[in-house]
Amino acid sequence: MTERKPPGVSFESFVDKQIRDAEARGDFKALPGVGRPLRDDDTTYDELWWIKRKMAREGMSVLPPTLALRKEAEDALATAAEAPSERVVRKIVTDINAKISEMMFRPPPGPPLGLKPYDVEEIVRQWRERRGTA
Repeated sequence: MTERKPPGVSFESFVDKQIRDAEARGDFKALPGVGRPLRDDDTTYDELWWIKRKMAREGMSVLPPTLALRKEAEDALATAAEAPSERVVRKIVTDINAKISEMMFRPPPGPPLGLKPYDVEEIVRQWRERRGTA
């Protein structure tokens, strides 16, 4: 455990002494990454850098709900296009339509949604055409 700063000694000189003593004991010789260059980071300083890095590492993002739903709707259409059956296409489009309808009747928490529910029959027709089962 670190000793307490004695009264009358400036904080800076106390910390400097602690660092010098740790260096003399060799406490810094076996640190991970020793001898390797720091990662090159060309971004300007951001106080929330560690939060953003953790979110990126864990695949998280924070978007306003309307923008998150726009992305989810795009992904749903792409998934529907590759669906193995018409039943699955209908389920995907119906589920995303329910979310879009719910968001349309709520006061917008962010930018306007700019979407309306998809025409399930039109999406299924397009799916059939791509499969050649029209």
